[in-house]
Amino acid sequence: MADGKFATSVTCMDGRIQIPLANWIKEKFSVDYVDAITEPGVDKLVSENLDLESVKHKMNISINAHKSELIVISGHYDCAGNPVSDDEHIDQIKKGVEIISAWNSNVKVIGVWVDDAWNVNPL
Repeated sequence: MADGKFATSVTCMDGRIQIPLANWIKEKFSVDYVDAITEPGVDKLVSENLDLESVKHKMNISINAHKSELIVISGHYDCAGNPVSDDEHIDQIKKGVEIISAWNSNVKVIGVWVDDAWNVNPL
């Protein structure tokens, strides 16, 4: 079993958002570590239930082995993997929260939007 408190970030692979997002999660939820599950345009993948077995598998490892009690799904400005409007990203993130919540009823799931200044905005 892992030492320290974990959260799980389901996020785009874009390196620009990794540090601001992990720092925000650590500060806001008083966790020591953030497991990162990354896919390009992950908000679209989750909201449309596209090829999610790998994401579910990784999430289960984070929940079961690291005892993560929080999952944060995010989308971000200027996403090459999902080049849609900010509003569409936000809609996809909100739908993703509902979908992931249905997978793991004992885990808190929230959605966040990372804006053009790399600020993390809870939805």
